[in-house]
Amino acid sequence: MPGEDGRPAGAGAAEEMARRFVRSFPVTGAAVSTLGDLLGVQTVAATDRLAARVDEIQFDLGEGPCWEAVRSRRPVLLPDLRRDGGGAWPAFAEAVWSEGIRALFAFPLLVGPLEIGAVDLYSRRPLTLEPGQTQKAADFADATARQVLQAALQTASAGGDDYAEDNRPYSRKIIHQATGMVLAQLGISADDARLVIQAHAFASDRSMMEVARDVLDRRIDFSAPETR
Repeated sequence: MPGEDGRPAGAGAAEEMARRFVRSFPVTGAAVSTLGDLLGVQTVAATDRLAARVDEIQFDLGEGPCWEAVRSRRPVLLPDLRRDGGGAWPAFAEAVWSEGIRALFAFPLLVGPLEIGAVDLYSRRPLTLEPGQTQKAADFADATARQVLQAALQTASAGGDDYAEDNRPYSRKIIHQATGMVLAQLGISADDARLVIQAHAFASDRSMMEVARDVLDRRIDFSAPETR
């Protein structure tokens, strides 16, 4: 259910959990995101612009430690991105390196068999988490997963999930809406329409969110000859 400030129920709790990671560990910033079919793909909370950018890069590329953490159901620890991150996800590693990020840690958000999303922690310098810190962060992630899922269920039961998604500051719903428009323009599948947006973003060195906004505002029409 949306609160008095127009944000979805539970957003404040997720933001507090993100700040708790930063207070508890020697990292620069943190972001909490949902991933997959259950709750969609979006950043729920971020401590700063760069934390949100880490999520956005992974969402746009479809690769990176948050995806791997959810897939493997285990933390992904990259204490030195130059040494540890380039092999598995070269495009992602190059993008975050250019943003000044030197270490990254992703913890899956799981509730039993349910895959909720991930928490990303980043540092501007190489950083190693001790085993005790890694376990504590995993425990925090478990608590965050329950909070995110509970908030989503409460919002859905109140019939306000569309409103909530629109008002989340890092909502990805705009990309879903733009995908529908590209689908109609080109007569292709939803997956292919999303790929068109992704490719245009890559070619123009922009984010998918920026391209999606232009599609919805009709500044980009992929059916027009000059856009092909």
